Amino acid sequence: MPTDPILYALEVCNLDKRILQSLDFTVNRFFMKLFRTSNIEIVHYCQTVFSCELPSVLLVKSYENSLRNLHAFLFSLLS
Repeated sequence: MPTDPILYALEVCNLDKRILQSLDFTVNRFFMKLFRTSNIEIVHYCQTVFSCELPSVLLVKSYENSLRNLHAFLFSLLS
């Protein structure tokens, strides 16, 4: 996935809710311009069709995956 390097860079940053909303807004505006619409429902539909998740969602999934991997690693050390 081409966004992986960006996500890795964002993981080390201290991102608060306002910054994540700003990143999501940027992605949404990109889709609005790409599909020449101002209807956010159309934008969300297009993002769903093209499997493009917002940065805030991707970061949460990445954090959860990292925690799951860390948990598995620590469990393997204790076993």
